Order: sequence, then structure tokens, then C-alpha cells
Amino acid sequence: MSLLDPHALRVLRPSPVVLSAVRDESLTGTRLRASNAHVRVRPGVYARADEWSALPPWDRYLARVHAYGLIHPDAVFCLESAAALLGLPVFGEPRDIHVFDIGRARGRRHGDVCIHASDDGRAMTVGDLIVTSVADTAVDLLRVLPPAFALAVGDAAARHPADPCTADDLRLVAEVQSNRRGRAQLEWTFARIDDRAESVGESVSRAVIEWCGFPEPILQQTYHYEGVEDRSDFYFPDQRVIGESDGFGKYLSGPDAADPRVLRKEKAREDRLRRHERGFARWEYADAMQAAPLDAKLRIAGVPAVRPPQHALLATLRHHPRSR
Repeated sequence: MSLLDPHALRVLRPSPVVLSAVRDESLTGTRLRASNAHVRVRPGVYARADEWSALPPWDRYLARVHAYGLIHPDAVFCLESAAALLGLPVFGEPRDIHVFDIGRARGRRHGDVCIHASDDGRAMTVGDLIVTSVADTAVDLLRVLPPAFALAVGDAAARHPADPCTADDLRLVAEVQSNRRGRAQLEWTFARIDDRAESVGESVSRAVIEWCGFPEPILQQTYHYEGVEDRSDFYFPDQRVIGESDGFGKYLSGPDAADPRVLRKEKAREDRLRRHERGFARWEYADAMQAAPLDAKLRIAGVPAVRPPQHALLATLRHHPRSR
């Protein structure tokens, strides 16, 4: 049985490229199938080839979801497909389009489309397309994603701008479901969800920091030095070491990319914090995914491991079985 949330009319993420349906060729005057300027996104739906080739993997996936919805407007999207539309993290380009069928006894697959069945209902969020709610989508993904990615989804659900869901909210959803898959991972994630983690990189870094055996850091620590308030992604108070999970890369893109004042301001911030704290470590998302570079940077900054590393959990970073 499904539940339509009357308060869940949301603006879902739009397609990152313009999609054109073959059925509309006579109206648009464009022969999509005979044009080298277009690429087939899925049967009956095309996009401009130059726009498509410029998309990062997660936006290609979002466009694929929208293309399926263009042909099947009554589909109920779930799992990664719902996450892409709701603005929850999507890792790489997921292999499949995921659709929930409330009236089906068993799931089935057609090409890259997985139709899921369940005895458990789902709340639905309605926009231009229909998706499972933030809470249901997050719980479904927490069961099946590699654990660091599951934590990133849980953190993102907790800070979702339209429908934030605490760990307790997600636990309540999971507890009423008959599905027992991934119970251990659900509990591991529920115990760690924190809406102060502001990015996927911070969430994945949190998992890697724990698995490498380092002490638990404070998130979004504030400092008041030299008449200025600053904030850091991570802080290890016993060692007085600051950690920043994005490195300078986050200042080299976006609307401020061409403004050298942005880099100068960040350099002044880092110098100010270095004058008052004992250590400072910066790392990129790739450093966290490889684990060893993040481990090395924290040790060099002065953070000691306090537990043995969890090699089995660190190994889950090496492969994402649900991505192309």
C-alpha cells in the first residue's frame, strides 16, 4: 500500500540537457534519428550530442531518468533514480533506472530498467515526476550502497532542504518495513548520520577517518582568532589539528573561480588558523576514496591512530557494484 504525502509537492531536479521525443518530430521539424547532432538517450528520446558529451556521469544518469519519465510519466522512481531527482548523492553513473511498482508481486528487469516490488509501501513525492520520498529513498539506498556512500546519503537526507530526515526519522521508516536486508548497515549508518557534514566528501572522509583508526573529529568547529570567526570541516581537539576535506579545488570552480580574491581570502584564513592551532591537513575526495593518502596527511599533521585499521571496511571503497 502506498501513501501519497499531501505536503510533498516538490520541485524535482530538472534534466541537465534538453530532451526531445521522437513522437514530437512532426511538431518540431527535427529528424532526431537521422541527425548526427543528436544522441539517443534511450529508445524514443534524444539529446544534443555536444551537450550530452559534456555531462559528468551523475548528470548523465539524471538525464537518463528524465528520459524514461518522458516516455513513462506514471512511473514511480526509487533508489538511485529517486535520489537523482531529489538531489540526494549519486555516485558515478548508476547502471540501472529504478522503478517501484506497488501492484507487482515480484520484481523484474527490462534492459537497464529494474522494476522493484515489495510488501512494504512507500510514501511518494510528487513533482513533474513521481518519486519515493526522501526518507524511503534514503532507507532503500542505505541497505544496498557501500557503507561510506550510505553514510553520505544519510547525511544528505538529514540536511535535505525540502524534507530533512533525522536518523530517528529514517529508523522509524526502516522499523515498519518487513525487509530485513542490510539491517547491520542501517544501524551502523543511523548511529553516524550528522547534518553538519556539508558534502559527500566530508561524509566519505568521516567513514575513512574512523576506519583508519583515528579519533572522532568535531564537525564544523568554529574559531575566534584575530577578530575573525572561522570554521573548519574537521577538528581533532586533543591534537589541535584542523582537517579540510575538499582542498583548494573547491575554490577553483563555480562563480568565484576567476576571482583571485577568493583564493587570497582562503589563504589568509588558513594562515590565521595555522598560527593558532598545531596542525592543518587538506585532502581531496580522491584522497579519501584511496584512504592511504588521507591516512598519511592526518598522521603528518599530528593525528595518531587510536585503533587498528578496519581493512575490510576500507576495502569497500575500491568498487561500486551498482555503477557502470
